[in-house]
This record gives sequence, C-alpha cells and structure tokens, in this order.
Amino acid sequence: MMAKVLDGAAIAAAIKQEVAEEVRLLAAQGIRPGLAAVLVGHVPASEIYVRSKVQTCAELGFFSELITPPDTVTTEEMLDLVHALNDRDDIDGILIQLPLPKQVDTKALLDSVLPAKDVDGFHPVNAGKLQAGRPALAPCTPAGVIEILKRSNLPISGQHAVVVGRSDIVGKPVAMLLLHENATVTICHSKTRDLGAVTREADILVAAIGRPGFITPEMVKPGATIIDVGINRITTVDDFDRFFAGDAKRQATFAKRGSTIVGDVHPKAFELAGAYTPVPGGVGPLTIAMLMSNTVRAAKMRRGL
Repeated sequence: MMAKVLDGAAIAAAIKQEVAEEVRLLAAQGIRPGLAAVLVGHVPASEIYVRSKVQTCAELGFFSELITPPDTVTTEEMLDLVHALNDRDDIDGILIQLPLPKQVDTKALLDSVLPAKDVDGFHPVNAGKLQAGRPALAPCTPAGVIEILKRSNLPISGQHAVVVGRSDIVGKPVAMLLLHENATVTICHSKTRDLGAVTREADILVAAIGRPGFITPEMVKPGATIIDVGINRITTVDDFDRFFAGDAKRQATFAKRGSTIVGDVHPKAFELAGAYTPVPGGVGPLTIAMLMSNTVRAAKMRRGL
C-alpha cells in the first residue's frame, strides 16, 4: 500500500485563507493585526525566511514592520528595541529571528518580549501556560504539526506518539500538544537507550533531532504516521548517494545547485509509513501559516475578543 503524503503547502494555504477572513472581520471593527520582525545582521537563510514572513503579512492584510539592527548590536540596544515594541499599540506580535550574534543574550531578549505579543510562543509564561493546558500562544512549528494531523483526519487520541528530540522550540512543546490531544507520549533524545526499540512502538513518530536521515527504516513501525520536522542541507556526493541514490530528478537539482535538503528521516523509511510529511513541503510551510494565525490570535486576545 502506498503511504499517504501529507501536503503541508495545501494545509498552510487553507490556514492562511482562514486567517485572511479573520483579518477582514477585524478590519470591520477598525482593528489591523500588526507584526514586527527583527532581523539582526545578514544571514542569507534568515533574510529569505523573514522576507517571506513579511510578504505573507502583506498578502493577508496585516501591518508589518521589518527592523534590521546591524550585527554589532548590543544586548542593551536590543532590549531597548523590544521594550519600545512592547509599548506600541499597533504591534500585536514581536518576532525575533534566531540565531542572534554571539554578543547578544538570546534568553534575556526572548524573556523581554511581552507574553501577550510573543507570537513564537518561546516566553516562559507561554511555555508554562502550554504545559498547564491554558490558552496561550504555542510555538509555530509544533502547532503546525497538530494542524497537519487533524486536517489530514489522522487519529491522535489513544495513539502512542514518540517524539525524537527535546528542544524547547519543537520537541517539548510538540510533546505537550500531543498530550493535550490525548496521545500517550514518549520523548526520546541522544541519551535514550536502544532508540530503535522505542521508535518502533510509535503510531505517530515525530523526528526533530536535527540530524540528516537519522531515523532509518528499521526504526519505523509499518503503517506509522511520520512527521519529519528536520531540514538539513547536504552538499557532498557521498551524502547524496546515501539518501537519494537513483533519484534522477533530485540528482539533476543537486548537480545544478550543489546541495539538496533532507529531513531527519531517511527517505527509505517513508516507504514503510502509512502517512508522512515530505521534506521540503511538509511541516515547513505550516510554520509561517501558524505565525500568522498566532498574530491574529494575539491581536484578539490583547483586546479581549
């Protein structure tokens, strides 16, 4: 039986359409959601990513502002900037693009964002609310994972979900969200003994460990739903052959660009799945869609709507 490919781009488009409708309804009340994106220095990948966020704001009818401090910026200057954005009434969401330069205290900066404007869901207050099952802004990628499962009509309640990776940005929050949907959740990481024995028990396997092709076919239960959160760029012919030998279409792209993307799951492992998110085109598109959804939610929550 062929595995069902979970089309993240189509799901993201549906969410954006719903968000645009909410923005239209808010506009009728004289409210326009606003997002401030802070991008420090010139990291090409971050620049592309932030540009697409700002562009999506425009498409959906948001107000957005891109603020680009130089990469020599100090923690104090960044804190002043965030405090100014906290005070502005036209800004509902504050997004600080990571990673930040070494001299900036990232934790202090993320903690300085008002929880009500923390559309990334990184603030300890929002993390605590998420754990307690209270209304909060949840991190965008984990929230997107739940949307993919729900909108694809894949059962979560009563399923055994195994999350590989324990980061504060994906692993822990996605485990919490799955728990709130009544899954039985196991969190694994680099110190887990006999990882394959645990992952083979998973009805839903979430790979978020940041290592290319880490989940191999023998680690997957046949028929499982695989959610691959990883985005890893590979640039050597050896790595290409390890993951994509015989894939002529991808070979042509690799030859032209000198690189290709692989997730945290080995492509061969998807052949065993009942359903899976491809890389690219799976979880990735949901991250921006959920950021937009969070910004509208923040705009409504701030006004008690």
